[in-house]
Amino acid sequence: MKQPVCTYMLARLMFAVLACVALRAVADEPLRIVTEELPPYNMTEDGRLTGMSTEVVQAVLKAIDMQADIQSMPWARAYDIALNNENVLIYSITRTAEREKLFKWVGVVAPMHWYLYAKPDSGIRLTSLEDARQFQIATLKQDAGEQYLLANGFKLGQNLQSNNKYIYNYEKFKLGRVDLWISIEANALYLARQAGDKPDEVMMQVLSLPDLGANGGLNMAFSRQTPDALVERFRQGLASIQRDGSYARIAKKWL
Repeated sequence: MKQPVCTYMLARLMFAVLACVALRAVADEPLRIVTEELPPYNMTEDGRLTGMSTEVVQAVLKAIDMQADIQSMPWARAYDIALNNENVLIYSITRTAEREKLFKWVGVVAPMHWYLYAKPDSGIRLTSLEDARQFQIATLKQDAGEQYLLANGFKLGQNLQSNNKYIYNYEKFKLGRVDLWISIEANALYLARQAGDKPDEVMMQVLSLPDLGANGGLNMAFSRQTPDALVERFRQGLASIQRDGSYARIAKKWL
């Protein structure tokens, strides 16, 4: 009877060693941080990445004494990288039920509120999401707004017009090529002002979407292949800058 027991114990030992080696290999992979151009949260100005969320992420990195480059790219690409690679941090990402199990969530980096917008002179009034089905809506490829509408039965090419840059959505909306635009409030206001427009003259909120975003904010999240210890390290870093007032100072600067 001793031989099977020894074999079993040896097998368990080998499994434990291999597991440790695999975990160390993942931990040794360099941290990669990806984001998109979503002003005023993350955006490139004079060749430098800035914005509220970016400053929060940078403050967390400083708090935990880590260094990592941040890459800005189209959202669909950043999202795909975070879904399919190890040791990837993505921000600013809306936390939704559909995404809940796809990432390891760190916490909120910035507040946000989603709305459907119409032009003030359009005559469009919405009492529910169902009322919006008859209109053409500008969306961003694979962002939370587009995913939300798709999950509620809207169709690409039918009542959704997908683009890969937020500014394209604003331009199409402003020119009347779409009837509605789904956007985060701060982003909509920023784009209008950057274009030299007065927001209340070019757009109005016709439907609030409070159920879009589980915790009312834009988040940092890690790919599922990231070690839990690294995720927890970032959670503690975020908590520390909230405690010492750094987060509040960044928010006051941008909002």
